[in-house]
Amino acid sequence: MSATALPAAHRRAAVRGRRSRGLVPTAILLLGALYCLFPVSWVVVAATKSKAELFSTAAFAPGTGLLSNLADLAGYRDGVFWLWMLNTLLYAGGGALLSTAVSAVSGYALAKYRFRGRNTIFNLLIGGILVPSVVLAIPQYLLLSEIGLADTYWSVLLPQILHPYSIYLARIYATAAIPDALLEAGRIDGAGHFLLLRRVALPLMLPGMVTIFLFQFVAIWNNFLLPFIMLGDDQKFPLTVGLYTMLAAGANQPSLFNLILTGALVSLVPLIALFLTMQRYWRTDLSDGAVK
Repeated sequence: MSATALPAAHRRAAVRGRRSRGLVPTAILLLGALYCLFPVSWVVVAATKSKAELFSTAAFAPGTGLLSNLADLAGYRDGVFWLWMLNTLLYAGGGALLSTAVSAVSGYALAKYRFRGRNTIFNLLIGGILVPSVVLAIPQYLLLSEIGLADTYWSVLLPQILHPYSIYLARIYATAAIPDALLEAGRIDGAGHFLLLRRVALPLMLPGMVTIFLFQFVAIWNNFLLPFIMLGDDQKFPLTVGLYTMLAAGANQPSLFNLILTGALVSLVPLIALFLTMQRYWRTDLSDGAVK
Protein backbone atom coordinates (compact mmCIF):
# COMPACT_ATOMS: atom_id res chain seq x y z
CA MET A 1 0.00 0.00 0.00
CA SER A 2 1.34 3.43 -0.91
CA ALA A 3 2.18 6.09 1.66
CA THR A 4 -0.66 8.32 0.46
CA ALA A 5 -3.18 5.50 0.83
CA LEU A 6 -2.40 4.94 4.51
CA PRO A 7 -3.63 8.36 5.75
CA ALA A 8 -6.78 7.99 3.64
CA ALA A 9 -7.45 4.57 5.18
CA HIS A 10 -6.91 6.00 8.65
CA ARG A 11 -9.33 8.82 7.93
CA ARG A 12 -12.01 6.42 6.71
CA ALA A 13 -11.51 4.25 9.80
CA ALA A 14 -11.80 7.33 12.02
CA VAL A 15 -15.03 8.41 10.30
CA ARG A 16 -16.49 4.90 10.72
CA GLY A 17 -15.49 4.95 14.38
CA ARG A 18 -17.17 8.28 14.97
CA ARG A 19 -20.33 7.08 13.24
CA SER A 20 -20.43 3.89 15.30
CA ARG A 21 -19.96 5.87 18.50
CA GLY A 22 -22.72 8.25 17.45
CA LEU A 23 -25.18 5.38 17.05
CA VAL A 24 -25.11 4.63 20.78
CA PRO A 25 -26.51 7.96 22.03
CA THR A 26 -28.98 7.99 19.13
CA ALA A 27 -30.25 4.56 20.14
CA ILE A 28 -30.54 5.66 23.78
CA LEU A 29 -32.52 8.76 22.76
CA LEU A 30 -34.84 6.65 20.61
CA LEU A 31 -35.44 4.23 23.49
CA GLY A 32 -36.19 7.17 25.79
CA ALA A 33 -38.61 8.64 23.26
CA LEU A 34 -40.41 5.30 22.90
CA TYR A 35 -40.61 4.95 26.68
CA CYS A 36 -42.20 8.41 26.99
CA LEU A 37 -44.53 8.10 23.99
CA PHE A 38 -45.76 4.57 24.70
CA PRO A 39 -48.43 5.51 27.29
CA VAL A 40 -49.46 8.56 25.24
CA SER A 41 -49.97 6.43 22.14
CA TRP A 42 -52.00 3.94 24.16
CA VAL A 43 -54.27 6.71 25.46
CA VAL A 44 -54.78 8.00 21.91
CA VAL A 45 -55.81 4.54 20.70
CA ALA A 46 -57.89 3.66 23.77
CA ALA A 47 -59.88 6.90 23.50
CA THR A 48 -61.18 5.77 20.10
CA LYS A 49 -62.77 2.61 21.51
CA SER A 50 -66.38 2.19 22.49
CA LYS A 51 -67.46 0.67 25.80
CA ALA A 52 -67.68 -2.77 24.21
CA GLU A 53 -64.33 -2.47 22.41
CA LEU A 54 -62.27 -1.16 25.34
CA PHE A 55 -61.90 -4.52 27.10
CA SER A 56 -62.51 -6.87 24.18
CA THR A 57 -59.96 -5.76 21.56
CA ALA A 58 -56.17 -5.66 21.43
CA ALA A 59 -54.44 -2.82 23.27
CA PHE A 60 -53.35 -0.97 20.13
CA ALA A 61 -56.26 -1.90 17.90
CA PRO A 62 -58.11 1.31 16.86
CA GLY A 63 -61.75 1.58 17.83
CA THR A 64 -64.84 3.20 16.33
CA GLY A 65 -66.22 5.16 19.28
CA LEU A 66 -64.18 8.37 19.42
CA LEU A 67 -67.03 10.69 18.37
CA SER A 68 -69.52 9.06 20.72
CA ASN A 69 -66.98 9.23 23.55
CA LEU A 70 -66.48 12.96 22.92
CA ALA A 71 -70.25 13.51 22.91
CA ASP A 72 -70.68 11.56 26.15
CA LEU A 73 -67.81 13.48 27.73
CA ALA A 74 -69.33 16.81 26.73
CA GLY A 75 -72.66 15.76 28.25
CA TYR A 76 -71.28 14.30 31.47
CA ARG A 77 -72.90 16.13 34.40
CA ASP A 78 -74.06 18.97 32.15
CA GLY A 79 -70.62 19.58 30.69
CA VAL A 80 -68.60 19.77 33.92
CA PHE A 81 -65.51 18.54 32.03
CA TRP A 82 -65.33 21.79 30.04
CA LEU A 83 -65.64 23.76 33.27
CA TRP A 84 -62.66 21.80 34.60
CA MET A 85 -60.83 22.61 31.37
CA LEU A 86 -61.51 26.35 31.80
CA ASN A 87 -60.39 26.17 35.43
CA THR A 88 -57.17 24.48 34.39
CA LEU A 89 -56.51 27.12 31.73
CA LEU A 90 -57.04 29.80 34.38
CA TYR A 91 -54.72 28.13 36.90
CA ALA A 92 -52.02 27.22 34.38
CA GLY A 93 -52.21 30.32 32.20
CA GLY A 94 -52.62 32.86 34.98
CA GLY A 95 -50.16 31.17 37.31
CA ALA A 96 -47.54 30.75 34.58
CA LEU A 97 -47.86 34.38 33.46
CA LEU A 98 -47.55 35.75 37.00
CA SER A 99 -44.70 33.39 37.82
CA THR A 100 -42.85 34.33 34.62
CA ALA A 101 -43.20 38.04 35.35
CA VAL A 102 -41.98 37.68 38.94
CA SER A 103 -39.15 35.35 37.93
CA ALA A 104 -37.95 37.58 35.07
CA VAL A 105 -37.82 40.73 37.20
CA SER A 106 -36.23 38.92 40.14
CA GLY A 107 -33.67 37.12 37.97
CA TYR A 108 -32.75 40.35 36.19
CA ALA A 109 -32.27 42.18 39.50
CA LEU A 110 -30.13 39.38 40.94
CA ALA A 111 -28.02 39.20 37.78
CA LYS A 112 -27.41 42.87 37.00
CA TYR A 113 -27.61 44.78 40.28
CA ARG A 114 -25.18 44.75 43.18
CA PHE A 115 -26.82 45.16 46.59
CA ARG A 116 -26.31 43.93 50.11
CA GLY A 117 -27.63 40.44 50.71
CA ARG A 118 -27.79 39.51 47.03
CA ASN A 119 -25.76 36.32 47.46
CA THR A 120 -27.74 35.38 50.57
CA ILE A 121 -31.02 35.73 48.68
CA PHE A 122 -29.67 33.64 45.82
CA ASN A 123 -28.44 30.93 48.20
CA LEU A 124 -31.87 30.83 49.82
CA LEU A 125 -33.39 30.36 46.36
CA ILE A 126 -31.03 27.47 45.69
CA GLY A 127 -32.13 25.97 49.00
CA GLY A 128 -35.76 26.46 48.01
CA ILE A 129 -35.19 24.42 44.86
CA LEU A 130 -34.24 21.45 47.03
CA VAL A 131 -37.53 21.55 48.97
CA PRO A 132 -40.18 19.36 47.30
CA SER A 133 -43.47 21.12 46.63
CA VAL A 134 -45.27 18.18 48.27
CA VAL A 135 -43.76 19.19 51.63
CA LEU A 136 -45.17 22.72 51.32
CA ALA A 137 -48.73 21.78 50.34
CA ILE A 138 -50.10 21.28 53.86
CA PRO A 139 -48.45 24.41 55.35
CA GLN A 140 -49.74 26.44 52.40
CA TYR A 141 -53.25 25.13 53.00
CA LEU A 142 -53.09 26.03 56.70
CA LEU A 143 -51.82 29.54 55.93
CA LEU A 144 -54.43 30.22 53.25
CA SER A 145 -57.25 28.80 55.35
CA GLU A 146 -56.29 31.22 58.14
CA ILE A 147 -56.93 34.18 55.84
CA GLY A 148 -60.07 32.69 54.31
CA LEU A 149 -58.69 31.82 50.89
CA ALA A 150 -59.01 28.03 51.09
CA ASP A 151 -61.38 26.54 48.49
CA THR A 152 -60.98 29.58 46.24
CA TYR A 153 -59.23 30.11 42.93
CA TRP A 154 -56.55 32.14 44.74
CA SER A 155 -55.61 29.14 46.87
CA VAL A 156 -54.31 27.40 43.74
CA LEU A 157 -52.94 30.49 41.97
CA LEU A 158 -50.98 32.18 44.76
CA PRO A 159 -48.64 29.29 45.72
CA GLN A 160 -47.59 28.94 42.06
CA ILE A 161 -46.37 32.52 41.58
CA LEU A 162 -43.07 32.36 43.47
CA HIS A 163 -41.03 29.52 42.00
CA PRO A 164 -37.35 29.36 43.06
CA TYR A 165 -36.19 27.31 40.10
CA SER A 166 -37.74 29.77 37.62
CA ILE A 167 -35.99 32.68 39.34
CA TYR A 168 -32.74 30.72 39.16
CA LEU A 169 -33.22 30.13 35.43
CA ALA A 170 -34.05 33.79 34.86
CA ARG A 171 -30.93 34.90 36.69
CA ILE A 172 -28.69 32.55 34.72
CA TYR A 173 -30.26 33.60 31.43
CA ALA A 174 -30.11 37.33 32.24
CA THR A 175 -26.43 37.02 33.12
CA ALA A 176 -25.65 35.50 29.72
CA ALA A 177 -28.10 37.37 27.48
CA ILE A 178 -27.88 40.97 28.69
CA PRO A 179 -24.49 42.65 28.14
CA ASP A 180 -23.44 45.02 30.89
CA ALA A 181 -22.13 47.41 28.24
CA LEU A 182 -25.62 47.68 26.74
CA LEU A 183 -27.09 48.65 30.10
CA GLU A 184 -24.33 51.17 30.69
CA ALA A 185 -24.99 52.71 27.27
CA GLY A 186 -28.65 53.06 28.19
CA ARG A 187 -27.83 54.72 31.50
CA ILE A 188 -25.51 57.17 29.73
CA ASP A 189 -28.40 58.05 27.42
CA GLY A 190 -30.54 58.81 30.46
CA ALA A 191 -32.65 55.65 30.68
CA GLY A 192 -33.93 54.77 34.14
CA HIS A 193 -34.27 51.38 35.76
CA PHE A 194 -37.79 50.67 34.54
CA LEU A 195 -37.06 51.85 31.01
CA LEU A 196 -33.98 49.61 30.84
CA LEU A 197 -36.04 46.71 32.12
CA ARG A 198 -38.86 47.26 29.63
CA ARG A 199 -36.90 48.26 26.52
CA VAL A 200 -33.63 46.34 26.92
CA ALA A 201 -33.76 43.52 29.46
CA LEU A 202 -37.14 41.93 28.81
CA PRO A 203 -36.79 41.75 24.98
CA LEU A 204 -33.40 40.07 25.35
CA MET A 205 -34.78 37.69 27.98
CA LEU A 206 -37.80 36.68 25.86
CA PRO A 207 -36.57 33.15 24.96
CA GLY A 208 -35.75 32.48 28.60
CA MET A 209 -39.13 33.84 29.68
CA VAL A 210 -40.87 31.58 27.18
CA THR A 211 -39.01 28.60 28.60
CA ILE A 212 -40.00 29.55 32.14
CA PHE A 213 -43.62 30.06 31.05
CA LEU A 214 -43.76 26.65 29.37
CA PHE A 215 -42.18 24.88 32.34
CA GLN A 216 -44.59 26.54 34.75
CA PHE A 217 -47.62 26.04 32.50
CA VAL A 218 -46.95 22.31 32.19
CA ALA A 219 -46.17 21.96 35.90
CA ILE A 220 -49.40 23.72 36.95
CA TRP A 221 -51.46 21.94 34.28
CA ASN A 222 -50.30 18.57 35.62
CA ASN A 223 -50.43 19.55 39.30
CA PHE A 224 -52.70 17.31 41.32
CA LEU A 225 -51.82 17.51 45.01
CA LEU A 226 -52.15 21.25 45.58
CA PRO A 227 -55.68 21.67 44.11
CA PHE A 228 -56.71 18.35 45.64
CA ILE A 229 -55.83 19.70 49.10
CA MET A 230 -57.00 23.29 48.58
CA LEU A 231 -60.35 22.76 46.83
CA GLY A 232 -63.55 21.14 48.03
CA ASP A 233 -66.00 22.48 45.45
CA ASP A 234 -65.85 20.38 42.28
CA GLN A 235 -66.91 23.43 40.26
CA LYS A 236 -63.40 24.81 40.89
CA PHE A 237 -61.54 21.57 40.15
CA PRO A 238 -58.84 21.44 37.47
CA LEU A 239 -58.69 18.54 35.04
CA THR A 240 -56.33 16.47 37.16
CA VAL A 241 -58.61 16.43 40.19
CA GLY A 242 -61.76 16.22 38.07
CA LEU A 243 -60.53 13.17 36.18
CA TYR A 244 -59.46 11.62 39.49
CA THR A 245 -63.01 11.96 40.83
CA MET A 246 -64.28 10.30 37.66
CA LEU A 247 -61.74 7.51 38.12
CA ALA A 248 -62.87 7.00 41.71
CA ALA A 249 -66.49 6.86 40.55
CA GLY A 250 -65.48 4.48 37.75
CA ALA A 251 -64.91 1.72 40.31
CA ASN A 252 -68.69 1.43 40.55
CA GLN A 253 -69.46 2.67 37.02
CA PRO A 254 -67.12 0.96 34.49
CA SER A 255 -68.79 2.94 31.70
CA LEU A 256 -66.84 6.01 32.89
CA PHE A 257 -63.51 4.51 31.84
CA ASN A 258 -64.10 5.56 28.24
CA LEU A 259 -64.82 9.11 29.33
CA ILE A 260 -61.71 9.19 31.53
CA LEU A 261 -59.48 8.09 28.65
CA THR A 262 -61.13 10.54 26.26
CA GLY A 263 -60.73 13.31 28.81
CA ALA A 264 -57.04 12.46 29.22
CA LEU A 265 -56.62 12.68 25.45
CA VAL A 266 -58.42 16.03 25.24
CA SER A 267 -56.29 17.38 28.10
CA LEU A 268 -53.14 16.78 26.03
CA VAL A 269 -54.32 18.93 23.12
CA PRO A 270 -53.71 22.36 24.75
CA LEU A 271 -50.20 21.35 25.81
CA ILE A 272 -49.28 20.20 22.31
CA ALA A 273 -50.79 23.33 20.76
CA LEU A 274 -48.90 25.54 23.22
CA PHE A 275 -45.54 23.97 22.42
CA LEU A 276 -46.13 24.14 18.68
CA THR A 277 -47.18 27.79 18.94
CA MET A 278 -44.42 29.06 21.22
CA GLN A 279 -41.43 27.09 19.98
CA ARG A 280 -40.66 29.83 17.46
CA TYR A 281 -39.67 32.07 20.36
CA TRP A 282 -36.82 29.75 21.28
CA ARG A 283 -34.17 31.72 19.49
CA THR A 284 -30.53 32.06 20.41
CA ASP A 285 -27.99 34.81 20.11
CA LEU A 286 -30.60 37.56 20.31
CA SER A 287 -27.98 39.97 21.59
CA ASP A 288 -25.53 39.34 18.76
CA GLY A 289 -24.63 42.67 17.25
CA ALA A 290 -26.37 44.67 19.97
CA VAL A 291 -23.06 46.04 21.22
CA LYS A 292 -20.87 47.55 18.57
